[in-house]
Amino acid sequence: MSDRTPLIDVLVVGAGVTGLAAAGQIAAAGLSVAVADPHPRPGMETSTHNSGVIHAGIYYPAGSLKARLCVEGAERLYAFCAANDVPHDRCGKFIVATDDSEVPGLETLRLCGTNNGVAGLEIVDLQFLRKREPHVVARAALWSPNTGRVETEALVRALARRAESHGAIVLRSARVIDGEPAPHGFNLRLERETIAARLVVNAAGLYADDVSRALGGEDFTIYPVRGEYAELRPSRRHWVNGLVYPLPMASGYGLGVHLTKTTGGAVLLGPNARYQSVKGDYEGDRVPLEEFVEPTRLLLPEVTFEDLTYGGSGIRPKLSAPHEQFADFMLRPDAKQPALIQAAGMDSPGLTSCLAVGIEIAKLVREQLGGV
Repeated sequence: MSDRTPLIDVLVVGAGVTGLAAAGQIAAAGLSVAVADPHPRPGMETSTHNSGVIHAGIYYPAGSLKARLCVEGAERLYAFCAANDVPHDRCGKFIVATDDSEVPGLETLRLCGTNNGVAGLEIVDLQFLRKREPHVVARAALWSPNTGRVETEALVRALARRAESHGAIVLRSARVIDGEPAPHGFNLRLERETIAARLVVNAAGLYADDVSRALGGEDFTIYPVRGEYAELRPSRRHWVNGLVYPLPMASGYGLGVHLTKTTGGAVLLGPNARYQSVKGDYEGDRVPLEEFVEPTRLLLPEVTFEDLTYGGSGIRPKLSAPHEQFADFMLRPDAKQPALIQAAGMDSPGLTSCLAVGIEIAKLVREQLGGV
């Protein structure tokens, strides 16, 4: 690596919401930051391939990073969106029991969310549900008034603007090939340039395990879990007004096929959850549209096959293997490379948590750089 290679304080790998939020927070502290992403524009992977839901923090084990950072991150995200003209709303969400055997599960979720610090959770009667969602049928419902939705592409643009306004440089079409430890931190080889950095933040999403290995860091596995969506045809969008979820799947790695009316007015049905071997495969071997009909009818009995059309898909970067029910965010210095900070496994609620995660990453950066 040439003596003329510029030395920066921090290279963030990945320009999704986690990487951009971290870069903005780090740059605001006066450190020099670059964000390297392999795509032509930020946020082209998991950050914009999801339901766009701002979660309240109901589902996650007490004391986990996901629980704490979701609750904190939701309030930060609402404030950020309001201040930066990002389309969003706090529309609330119903979690419904579709038969009597599921009703006790609603109270279990209410207690879990309340213990996590989620405000306002209550079991509501069917009159309350029908007033807001007259086409949804259920035996009982849990109401979460602090759940909301956001336009994800607008959020990514706003986070990028904030990072750049503080002096961060976003390098587009800049894949990190490898790197080696150096006295100052890391020497890194990108596709078209080389960079010397005191610290590296690995926020590479689906490819965080590849980046860690390329930099001599810990060996872990990101499991790509694809979620596919159907949509209601435009003439049926009035059937859904907000967010309606079933009880979480017993498998632990999906929330089941739910109804999401987006900020743009589309109604998403899904996602399902399927582990796959190829990280970047969004469309191969899609499930038949027919498979969405019965799960949707559990919530919306009027639906027929003719009311549905194919929607998009997303891939979640999970740290949990298929036989495991939960894995927390990996948010800490690497055990092998002290100049590498891991921000991996940012599946749901990664979008909701991004600003809180960014603050945590900035704290780790300051600690690793001696409190600067």
